[in-house]
Amino acid sequence: MHSRNVQKGLDGERLSVGNVQREIKKGMSGAEIIQALGSPNIVSTDENGWELWVYDKISINVSYSTSAAGVIGLVFGGSGGGLGGGNYGAGAFAKTQRALTVVIKFDANKKVRDFAYHTSRF
Repeated sequence: MHSRNVQKGLDGERLSVGNVQREIKKGMSGAEIIQALGSPNIVSTDENGWELWVYDKISINVSYSTSAAGVIGLVFGGSGGGLGGGNYGAGAFAKTQRALTVVIKFDANKKVRDFAYHTSRF
């Protein structure tokens, strides 16, 4: 039996719900946010011209396992006999995706005024 797990993330391990809850606080500077979460995926401005940072992370976890069984059978024909054999394989595949979006809003002094996050699994 062979089993293999592959996990790929776009934004490293710093961007997680736990890190956002533990590390991000109102009043932090952009440099402190980058130190805690890394660089944002999107930098924009809101209706007041204040910066808005968006972090998006998508993780894909793929699991695949296989098992192979050899089968040996005895085949009898009208003119003689023969020994036959074969390999039969079976496998299972599972894929899980998780998404995390973090939005950080800055004020006129470039300090965090608010932040929100959303996570989903599918």
